[in-house]
Amino acid sequence: MAAQLRVYRQRIKSAQTTKKITRAMELISASRIQKALARVHASSPYARAVTRAVSAVATFSNVDHILTTEPEKIERAAIVIFSSDRGLAGAFNTNVLRESEELATLLRSQGKDIVYYLVGRKAVGYFAFRRRESIQDWIGGTDAPEFATAQEIGGVLVDKFIQPTSEGGVDEIHIVYNRFVSMLTQSPEVVRLLPLEVVEGVEEPGEHEALPLYEFEPEVGDVLDALLPVYIESRIFNAMLQSAASKHAATQRAMKSASDNADKLITDYTRLANNARQSEITQQISEIVGGADALSGSKR
Repeated sequence: MAAQLRVYRQRIKSAQTTKKITRAMELISASRIQKALARVHASSPYARAVTRAVSAVATFSNVDHILTTEPEKIERAAIVIFSSDRGLAGAFNTNVLRESEELATLLRSQGKDIVYYLVGRKAVGYFAFRRRESIQDWIGGTDAPEFATAQEIGGVLVDKFIQPTSEGGVDEIHIVYNRFVSMLTQSPEVVRLLPLEVVEGVEEPGEHEALPLYEFEPEVGDVLDALLPVYIESRIFNAMLQSAASKHAATQRAMKSASDNADKLITDYTRLANNARQSEITQQISEIVGGADALSGSKR
């Protein structure tokens, strides 16, 4: 009984230590999520406005630009996966990696070759463990993304898109990341970054509506050349911010669940320890009573 009681007490102490760690991580994530959400809310309107501006130029002009024109045949597609540098976030990384695998399967079924660009240590580790190749990766800073990283990623992607396919370029670029919906929901999102998907001017105007008139100064090509790098960088940076906010929310939820489980373990092991202690006390009393009865019998 004594040995069993020691085991229960050791497990209670381990669960209490685990609870302290998970509770601390939960509080850290809760403190970071507000700042991450503020950055997302500040970035999203700008990213949407830039996207609509580029779409307007592409829609209401007759200029064929390489970044807005659909290729006749798409031979190679790039997938950019946004994961986190750290784990302990529930299914956060699993969901985005599963979504990227489904996207890759779909693109391969269309006869396209796939190349990967990875953001975050978890995606890099996933590919390294399976001995799969990626063109380039970026690690560090996923918890608090910096715009300089988005600029670097955007520059690499645009260069690869402009480069001919025969020389290692790509015809299509997709990004896969976790979009923040709420503290309880983070949804894997797939966006085709290039060629640009037109978001304005798709629907026909109503009976009393007319399409807006645009005048371009300077030339349309110059406007697109100036807008498209900004569009790419803003969309990538927004995806990085969405992923960071989603990761903090997932970590907070996972650590809350872990703390609750530690509480349950402490309660269960405390009950078992009390039962073991009670059994030990009962056994000791029985031994004392038995010994006293034996002594009294011997005196007679």
